[in-house]
Amino acid sequence: MNILRMVVLSTVTGFCMAAAASARDQVQVSGSSTVLPYATIVSESFGDNSDFPSPVVEGGGTSVGIKKFCGGVGENTPDIATASRKIKQSELSRCKANGVSNVVEVQIGYDGIVFASSVNGPAFQFTAADWYNALAAEVVINGQIVPNPYTKWSEVDAKLPDQEILAFVPGTKHGTREVFDINVIENGCKAYKADKVLARRVNSDKDKTKELCIKLRTDGRVVEIDGDYTETLARLASNKDGVGVFGLAFYENNRDSLRVADFQGVTPSRETVASGKYKVSRPLFLYVKGEHVGVIPGLKEFVEFFISDDMAGPGGPLEAYGLVPDPQLKKTQSKVGKTFN
Repeated sequence: MNILRMVVLSTVTGFCMAAAASARDQVQVSGSSTVLPYATIVSESFGDNSDFPSPVVEGGGTSVGIKKFCGGVGENTPDIATASRKIKQSELSRCKANGVSNVVEVQIGYDGIVFASSVNGPAFQFTAADWYNALAAEVVINGQIVPNPYTKWSEVDAKLPDQEILAFVPGTKHGTREVFDINVIENGCKAYKADKVLARRVNSDKDKTKELCIKLRTDGRVVEIDGDYTETLARLASNKDGVGVFGLAFYENNRDSLRVADFQGVTPSRETVASGKYKVSRPLFLYVKGEHVGVIPGLKEFVEFFISDDMAGPGGPLEAYGLVPDPQLKKTQSKVGKTFN
């Protein structure tokens, strides 16, 4: 009797979860502010060129989107999480604990992270060490760890403009922030060899040394933006000394008001990101809930449409907006085809 009861209960539970999900006829997408415009373009085109309604797309940040995605299976949870970084093992564990055990990673292309200021302001040529010394909570001066005393970029490096340090960076819920912390601040800490000095404080513990490297100052010279890039743009409009962290595509679509900086001697562009010369770039992802495939109408078709040559390939509308096409797109298409068919 107990075994029969468990089987019946398991069957009913699975049926209810699938039925709840199937009660919705629109695909739901949530996550990265960077991926948001691409997902919106694809959603609108999908609605116009298929028998399915346009998916509902929202931003909010990579971490926020993945948290919602991992909340469980059913119509009240997103079918897709968009991300500007890879999903973390801790997030996958939370997914699994909530019944989301079939998470399919789909890479859609690449984007660069750029540093831009007022189009009428001075030109900047940054290094990773410049950003570390300007933004870190503590810096190393004459071999000693001290609270960051720098107030102008020219104090960090005489070659930089004599302009107040004021940086608008993504908040911690954004995938862009994690890439910025690692590829810019942490690398700058290492390039300046400050990590060697900081390590002495924590008995050479690597994780704690990293935490010290990427800890940002809180004296008002670093402003964390929880909204999307449009909020950063608005902040720059009212703070002419500010420098903002943006996605390459967003900058390219706002050239009339932004001036982009070189980084490590390279000007960011689709070409330099694609070639690997511009080092602050990252892949962009969709994370698809396998449990919803075949249950939510149009989910499989939307994912296939998203990574089609016509959308994500060279010459497509996503490249036109700023996405750097993935050279391995054919391989991704093949993977998705085998996974969902």
